[in-house]
Amino acid sequence: MKCPYCSNIENKVIDSRLSKDGRTIRRRRECLECERRFTTYEKLEEILPMVVKKDGRREPFSRDKIIAGIKNACQKRPVSVTMIDDFVDSLEVYFQELGKKEVESKEIGEKVINSLKDWDEVAYVRFASVYRQFKDINEFMAELEDIIKARREGVS
Repeated sequence: MKCPYCSNIENKVIDSRLSKDGRTIRRRRECLECERRFTTYEKLEEILPMVVKKDGRREPFSRDKIIAGIKNACQKRPVSVTMIDDFVDSLEVYFQELGKKEVESKEIGEKVINSLKDWDEVAYVRFASVYRQFKDINEFMAELEDIIKARREGVS
């Protein structure tokens, strides 16, 4: 493993810990050249399904793409990176255990949007505006009115 500070490849493992879910090993390493410490994560390479887009194209399941979309929606909102990472971890496990070779992007999007709705209403609306491709302000307002109505019913 290359040191992120000096790029030396000689280092030693100081500590290894298994994650709570048993799917990842966290390793603390020390560079033998600059003596600085850094963390690496070792994960089993998983076989995830291909994603079938709305237009019929197929592309590999991308954890990074999902995280980027959620982070954009959650920008300057009280949603932690840990929440996002844990959610995407669970999403990967779900689709891996599903055992399908292909999954529609709509199914991924619905899982994301449902989580955002629980986490933060503003992040939800931001994501929904892109995901559901609102064509005008009326569609946007209808979504907001649904949120307000659900909030009122939940409070009563």
